[in-house]
Amino acid sequence: MELYERLYDETERVNVQFIGITTEHSRYDFGIVYTNLFFGKPLITCMQSGRSLLLSREDLDDTDYLRKLFNVKIDKDADALSEFFKSALPTTMLENQY
Repeated sequence: MELYERLYDETERVNVQFIGITTEHSRYDFGIVYTNLFFGKPLITCMQSGRSLLLSREDLDDTDYLRKLFNVKIDKDADALSEFFKSALPTTMLENQY
């Protein structure tokens, strides 16, 4: 009896960028994995929290969402993260994969 069904198993050479930034109140360190999977959304890993997530440019306009994702306590920091990711993330997304 199988306990799971494998949905995909892909191997890909990817670009990874590690970036550390500071705001007036905090320091943030991120790993950004640029992949062709997941509709072209980069995989962001926050080194402080260990949380990983897929993030699109559309997500960056919702600073409340960013606060929740990265556990940011200060509004200005959420604004700074939004501005940072707008400059770091690609402007185009890939076609649907599924």
